[in-house]
Amino acid sequence: MTNISVIENKISSVRKYLDILEHYKNFSKDEITGDIDRKGALERYLYLVMQASIDLTEAVISYKKLRKPSTMSESFHILEEADIITPELSQQMIKMTGFRNIIAHDYENLNYDIVYDVLQNRLSNIENLLDKITLV
Repeated sequence: MTNISVIENKISSVRKYLDILEHYKNFSKDEITGDIDRKGALERYLYLVMQASIDLTEAVISYKKLRKPSTMSESFHILEEADIITPELSQQMIKMTGFRNIIAHDYENLNYDIVYDVLQNRLSNIENLLDKITLV
């Protein structure tokens, strides 16, 4: 598979998860936290959209032959250094990566005010990332 194919596949995955997450925006926080299946699915799709976004940045870094990141967050710094994304978007995506880590490792202590805020207000950061990547 070529690097361009990998990038296209990652973009497709991110878009698929964003589309799925749109469905969950219709639920109140109580409707999500009160339904174990809905809650679990939301957490999983938030994790997947972030992981796919990170994988996408790493594919772009490889394609552009930029320096290799030593952490997931560093991928966004590298795209910023290459003028692919803005410093503001880089910082937002770094925060989203931290959120991804919490979902992955500290899932029993999730603050659903934050989860719901990410669902309702922060997915636009990923959409902005896609806009910048598709222009690469």
